Amino acid sequence: MRKGILDILKGKFLVSGGAPKNWMFIIYVSFLATVMIASSHSADGKVHKIAALDEQVKELRSEFVDVRSDMQELKLESTVLRILEQDGLFPSETPPKKIKVKTETE
Repeated sequence: MRKGILDILKGKFLVSGGAPKNWMFIIYVSFLATVMIASSHSADGKVHKIAALDEQVKELRSEFVDVRSDMQELKLESTVLRILEQDGLFPSETPPKKIKVKTETE
């Protein structure tokens, strides 16, 4: 047991008779580790991008609510009258009259 551990620590398994098989396995494990690390970095990047997009959606939603409330206030008749009075336009004091057109069949 002790001799096996010493052989591994000294690296004899890399230069012995079955070394090519050991090297192929080491290369294979190294490739898998590289793929796993790259995949992890890619997933982390996507998580950060999703978080940034969520923040942007929240900001846009709050801006939409603010603009919608401002627009509703501007559509009120009292607001329209106040703005038109500043331009010198005032509402009519006489009510509108209904015009009826008689046709020949009546």
